[in-house]
Amino acid sequence: MNTSPTSFIITGGTPLQGKVRLSGAKNASYKLMIASLLGTTASTINNLPEISDVMMVAEIIRSLGGQTSTLDHGTQTINPQGLESFAIDEQYGEISRASTLFIAPLLARFGEARVPLPGGDKIGKRPLERHFEGLRKMGAVFGQEGNSLVVQAEKLVGTHYRFAKNTHTGTETMIMAAVLAKGKTVLANAAAEPEVDDLILFLNTMGARIVRTRARTIEIEGVASLEGANHTVMPDRNEAVSYACAALATRGDIVVTDARPTDLAAFLAKLTEIGAGFEITADGIRFFYQGPLQATDVETAIHPGFMTDWQPLWAVLMCHAQGQSTIHETVMQNRFQYIDVLRAMGATIKVVQPQLTAEPEQVYNFNWVDSHAADVHAIQITGPTQFRGGEFTAPDLRAGAIILIAAVSGTGQTILHNISQIERGYSQIDEKLTSLGARIQRVTA
Repeated sequence: MNTSPTSFIITGGTPLQGKVRLSGAKNASYKLMIASLLGTTASTINNLPEISDVMMVAEIIRSLGGQTSTLDHGTQTINPQGLESFAIDEQYGEISRASTLFIAPLLARFGEARVPLPGGDKIGKRPLERHFEGLRKMGAVFGQEGNSLVVQAEKLVGTHYRFAKNTHTGTETMIMAAVLAKGKTVLANAAAEPEVDDLILFLNTMGARIVRTRARTIEIEGVASLEGANHTVMPDRNEAVSYACAALATRGDIVVTDARPTDLAAFLAKLTEIGAGFEITADGIRFFYQGPLQATDVETAIHPGFMTDWQPLWAVLMCHAQGQSTIHETVMQNRFQYIDVLRAMGATIKVVQPQLTAEPEQVYNFNWVDSHAADVHAIQITGPTQFRGGEFTAPDLRAGAIILIAAVSGTGQTILHNISQIERGYSQIDEKLTSLGARIQRVTA
């Protein structure tokens, strides 16, 4: 039996019970750290999750000459005053897609940015042209040297830019570029996710002038400078869904502290459809099993729709539901890498061809021209499933999490390798699940 130092050994079969507190949102945390580099003085960011993406961004900031220091559990100060380099080492592009977010603060400080082409989860192509075109309209000039992008701009100038399709990271990149640009920038068809609004709140506290005038329109008046600020990261809605699905899959009863119903509206609506129990409490949301779950169909969508990050987690829940359910992924190009693992654990899943109501380019948020014949866009699940243990490797962040949840809700013993993928986005997930009654051993040989 091959158990590496980064493996979990999971024994399934225990209903989860108790209370778990959410960490700060992964998809906001490290981006706020990068945004702090736009200030002239230090910022303090609270409720940062203890995840590898946060640690990696802190490491990049230090490599550029900035300073980071931990004041308390989940709190860091970031001081950009010592920044002396505009070049990020190519090694960081291999493990994350955060690198391009550094373009705006580096341009603002040095007039040039050299950042590695991004990696991260292998869930389809990331259409970077959606925000690079916006930066070009602001005056940025792009080139490439090896595996690094070279971006130059003496001074960015405000512009009107409409995103061809929704892009979370693209919207954040353009916001950060616009806050210190000359003049006004208007972003149309911009992302509406709450993590984007968390970034806007932070930047406005630093002295930026950003207003969301309509659901998908953001206006930014450039200012001469920004100061450091104190900010608390919003709770992680993906983590909330993860623990909710784990509780329901194990027929348990938990309270997720700090979960915000407004961030989870599409998920809660689907829980009502399948007959799952939940109630809003004074400090979060209680999720509880109240009888057999009923299969229902889900189609992912941009905010405020059903999140693509929730889709793999929902698949585990549908494996426990009675009947046939279909999951149609419209946001990411290829996000069903986990189906072979769930099949090996006992699930009945088949790939299906979705029935489209319009041309693919209008239905899908990714660029349809980038799709391949082997890409999977929809699956059908027949339940209920009794998951059984085995030995598996986490292929990416969310897929790794669902293997863990399936193992906790199943029978027998599961060995899960490459847990560093899970720890990119989940802070102390094994400890939190163990506190709820799960039996998980971390192998640290």
